[in-house]
Amino acid sequence: MSAFIKWFREIGIQDTAEVGGKNASLGEMYNHLTPLGVKVPNGFAVTATAYKHYLSANNLWEPLSKLFENFNPDDIDELKNVGKAARKLIMDAEIPEDLKKEILQGYAELKKEYGDDVSLAVRSSATAEDSPTASFAGQNETYLNIKGEDNLLWAYKMCIASNFTDRSISYKYTHNFDPMKVYLSVVIMKMVRSDLGSSGVMFSIDTESGFRDVVFINAAWGLGENVVQGTIDPDAFYVHKPTFKKGKKAVLKRKLGSKNLMMIFSEKLEVANLAEQFTKNIKTPIEKRMKFAITDDEVLKLADWAIKIEEHYSEVRGKYTPMDMEWAKDGIDGELYMVQARPETVHSQETLTEFEIYRLLEKGKVLVTGNAVGEKIGAGKVCILRSMAEADKFKEGDVLVAHTTSPDWEPVMKKASAIITETGGRTCHAAIVSRELGKPAVVGAKDAKKILKDGQEVTVSCAEGEIGKVYEGILKFEVEKVDVSKLPRPKTKIMMNLGNPELAFSLAKLPVDGIGLARMEFIINNYIKAHPMAIKHPEMLSETEKALIDELAFPFDGDGEEFFIKTLSEGVATIAAAVYPKKCIVRMSDFKSNEYANLLGGRHFEPIEDNPMIGFRGAARYTHPSYKEGFELECKAMKRAIFDMGFDNIHLMIPFCRRVEEGKRVKEALIENGLGDVPLYVMCEIPNNVILIDKFLEIFDGISIGTNDLTQLTLGVDRDSQIVAFDYDERDEGVKTMVKMAVEGAKRNNKYSGLCGQAPSDYPDFAEFLVSIGIESMSLNPDSVLKIIKDIAEMEQKNS
Repeated sequence: MSAFIKWFREIGIQDTAEVGGKNASLGEMYNHLTPLGVKVPNGFAVTATAYKHYLSANNLWEPLSKLFENFNPDDIDELKNVGKAARKLIMDAEIPEDLKKEILQGYAELKKEYGDDVSLAVRSSATAEDSPTASFAGQNETYLNIKGEDNLLWAYKMCIASNFTDRSISYKYTHNFDPMKVYLSVVIMKMVRSDLGSSGVMFSIDTESGFRDVVFINAAWGLGENVVQGTIDPDAFYVHKPTFKKGKKAVLKRKLGSKNLMMIFSEKLEVANLAEQFTKNIKTPIEKRMKFAITDDEVLKLADWAIKIEEHYSEVRGKYTPMDMEWAKDGIDGELYMVQARPETVHSQETLTEFEIYRLLEKGKVLVTGNAVGEKIGAGKVCILRSMAEADKFKEGDVLVAHTTSPDWEPVMKKASAIITETGGRTCHAAIVSRELGKPAVVGAKDAKKILKDGQEVTVSCAEGEIGKVYEGILKFEVEKVDVSKLPRPKTKIMMNLGNPELAFSLAKLPVDGIGLARMEFIINNYIKAHPMAIKHPEMLSETEKALIDELAFPFDGDGEEFFIKTLSEGVATIAAAVYPKKCIVRMSDFKSNEYANLLGGRHFEPIEDNPMIGFRGAARYTHPSYKEGFELECKAMKRAIFDMGFDNIHLMIPFCRRVEEGKRVKEALIENGLGDVPLYVMCEIPNNVILIDKFLEIFDGISIGTNDLTQLTLGVDRDSQIVAFDYDERDEGVKTMVKMAVEGAKRNNKYSGLCGQAPSDYPDFAEFLVSIGIESMSLNPDSVLKIIKDIAEMEQKNS
């Protein structure tokens, strides 16, 4: 047994002090997860004992320690000078002969296993790495495609020297580590040829909201450094763990990244510039940019591995342990491999019952957008940095704007109120460090350095979903701190309205009883963008319209129907996942004809109406010859979400159903489309729904009262008209009588009754009225939920 070399088969997570977090985890997976089907390439650790031996043999302990006497890590010039001096001491020294011999013997063993032409990945593995509070993400160096003894020894020295990069020194001080007591172990492992395949990062938790029920996967073509370093916008996938474990294996959600660059191996090495010559970036061919970098089957295999890895580490540690992992697909053998796993370090530290909700109180002009990191809001003056050489101009509280925020920039990042970069995805090193620092960051904000100006005041909002927005000016915002464990739970069910899947995971922490209204319109308008009938009948379209739809459908092999069905089903399923297994009521599409006409190709299929509000909308469309095929597409999407993806918590709802016969026709259409066994509600928003409540409830399983249209049609007031707005009031006695009759009718028929609308949160007396008539649930916009829970609990107590 060698003190300098430990093979993966000899180590596990109990050996972190000797081989560092990366090596220990690779050994843990190699030994315990390979039998479960998780593939890990073989390799060995050059130990912390070897690192100490290197320093001792070259008498480096004292000169290195002196560099850190009276050292101020916040002085950027001093940081640069100390880091440079420390690295020079390491690189000028020689690898002791006994250590050199063992490293080369290990290399020879890997050649026996994988062939003489095997290339190596040489990676740093710090002994403090992957601790519960510090990931050390990107703080030390990695060298890929290493071949030959001299190159291997050089890469080993470079890894050791990277223990003293400027960023690594600063990071250690930020997290209270003594730089002389963090020892560098090194990974030497078989290189997965992802330069010919694809690679990426995945988490067994949502990186922004901490939502535990998903696996999040990033993917790009070529080597994974571009994803990790944040130099590209990768593909993104989510898989829902509870339904996956029940055997319903499907991608929950996907986003095509731009993937502008791909990193491959260099064919020629120029020794003078060795560090940059092992790999190079090239422009990604357009056909690869327009395709996902991995197939659905590969996404699901990775998700399976992520779940197994999370379960194993949680068992070993004796507590829930979400994981941060790196994977690679070998372009030669076509196989997927795990190349790193470490505990996630941000959300794993949070108290689940306490959270902060950031809300913008005013809106301004949106200057740039990108991927949101975190859920906070920050504001300040823009400071554009082109390199760390300009770091001295950065002031505490400035908004950092850069092309990319690599971990080198950590000393500046911790002084920022917010961070904006032109490149990067939500799993890059910079994003990880931003989360650890608790800073809102917008990454992948294209042309931010051109659009934003030095000294300009901006507000950076990551509190509005997955899209981070940079607003002009300093906008007012508030932070609400909530301890859910102290909230009362009323008898009346409090649900929320939600149409935007991007907000779903961040709202999952709200203590609601489900989703009372999930609107399809946002998904169709923002993700699909095309009229359903335009997808069914491309022959009716102009060449330009056809080309635009073809571009949208390209990642789905050009199949427009598959694009529509998958995009709608995954959007709805993402909303349902936020409250799974609680009820999620999904309303079938309720665009008006003028809104449908605005969709791509919509003008060919929609009538021009003087009053679309009471025109060709809702249930009337679903069996009508001019939309029947569009409704069938909606049904196929819902069938996929419920049965194929496993979201049996989805209940369907029909809007604007004027007549009982119309309700029967829609029910028959749903049965024909395979949705006959799904619970079915009707919006109660037309006086006829109330007058004939018993007959409607012979068809439907319940009602959801839509106060907007019910008020409009009861009072004869156009809710879009400003001139008669004074006559529009949900609290009118006639409207309240209608609501009461509807709730009593539902009770009489032992059917569900709910209300979706803002009236209960806007008018406490209306909420009290709903409690008094015994409505089963109220569904409100998310920003009203916490207040209404307190109010309704107090009302129930008062009335009891």
